[in-house]
Parts: sequence; C-alpha cells; structure tokens
Amino acid sequence: MLSAAHSFISTTNKWLEKAIYSLAIFIVANMVLALFLSAIIRYFSGTGYDWFIELPPVLSSWLVFPLLGPLLKSGSHIKVDVLTIFLKNWQLSMLRLLIALIALLASIVFLIAGLEATNLYFMLGQTMALEIEIPIWWVYLAFPTGFGILALFSVELILAELINLQALRG
Repeated sequence: MLSAAHSFISTTNKWLEKAIYSLAIFIVANMVLALFLSAIIRYFSGTGYDWFIELPPVLSSWLVFPLLGPLLKSGSHIKVDVLTIFLKNWQLSMLRLLIALIALLASIVFLIAGLEATNLYFMLGQTMALEIEIPIWWVYLAFPTGFGILALFSVELILAELINLQALRG
C-alpha cells in the first residue's frame, strides 16, 4: 500500500520537478535578458524602459516558491548536518520523517494563508504600479503554488521514510 502510493507520487513529482526546473531556467533567463536589454537600450538611447528593471523582482516570487519542494527533496535546502554523523540509520530516518512532517504541516498552513492573500488581492483587482499592468494577485499566486508543491514533495518524503523504517525493522 505505502509502496504503491509512494511510486505514484514519486512519478508525479519527478515530472513536476522537471517542469519546475524548466520554469526556473526560463525565469532566470528572462531576468538576465531584461536587465541586459535595459542596459543596452539605456546605453544607445540614453533612456530606457522601466519595466525591464521592474520585471526581475516581479518574477522572483515565481522563481523561489515553486522550487521549495524540489530543493527539500534533493537536500539542497539550508540545513545543519551535525546530527547526521552521530545518528544510526533508524534514528536518521526518524529525523528525516520528522522534518518531512514539519514541512508538510508548515506548507499546509502557508498554502491556506497564500490562498487567502491571493483571493484578497484578486477581489481588490489592484495592479502593480509598473509600465505593464500586472495584477497583484498574480504575484501572490506564487506563494500558495509553491507551498502546494512543497506539500506534495513532503508527502513523498514521508512515504519514503515510512517505507525505509519498515525495511529497517524487517
């Protein structure tokens, strides 16, 4: 039962991880391109377009929040590795399970808060004060999207550790 659920969510998350990394590459490329074009246009014309400079901060939330899940899964998040060298296999697995459970609970709390904030800004109908009118809710949508993705990856890690603990017992 656990193995089948883990296999399904792991396959789904592998596809999602590839999509998120592709999105991150696309966003970083657009951020760099926008700043490069801004510098080139200012150099040749003496004036520029403000939205080239304003675009990277707007895109940064869509870069950071969706990457939370894949970074947690790969272990690329900020962490302290002092305990891991002193723990036995089952203790390390229990620690990873605890971390995944905390990540799941936190992601659910932030997912709900993000949905409420996004809904509020959607109902207000406000746009950002940029040359290009971008609805504020669109930027806030990255928050619940990222924490929803983190929840999926946390569930995968929880299932993996439960399977690992079963294997260590037997």
